[in-house]
Amino acid sequence: QVQLVESGGGLVQAGDSLRLTCSASGRSFSTYAMAWFRQAPGKERTFVAGIGENMRGGRTSYTDSVKGRFTISRDNSKNTVYLQMNSLNSEDTAVYYCAAARGLIASTVSNGNQYSYWGQGTQVTVSS
Repeated sequence: QVQLVESGGGLVQAGDSLRLTCSASGRSFSTYAMAWFRQAPGKERTFVAGIGENMRGGRTSYTDSVKGRFTISRDNSKNTVYLQMNSLNSEDTAVYYCAAARGLIASTVSNGNQYSYWGQGTQVTVSS
């Protein structure tokens, strides 16, 4: 069982940066693949970035629209995953969710249905 709590969202201007934090409670955090998803108003929730568990070398993946701007990382000693977001634009406005999964197949990392645990979300608003 894992409980996830996101923080770090807020209102920023286009071009600014934010770092989201997802704090996890529970055991064996390092054995979970972690990801960030987002949901913009009136749209479906979509994959943003993912990072594998230790046994997969913590491999990362990103949706195309954030490559080069966002960086996902994890600190297993703190049971925490981060999403560093740079060069934000209005299209990044959304509620951002942290998710965790065990036994994730690499090809399904962007499929939200594969994640068993979700946080409550944190709002990111980018003004242009």
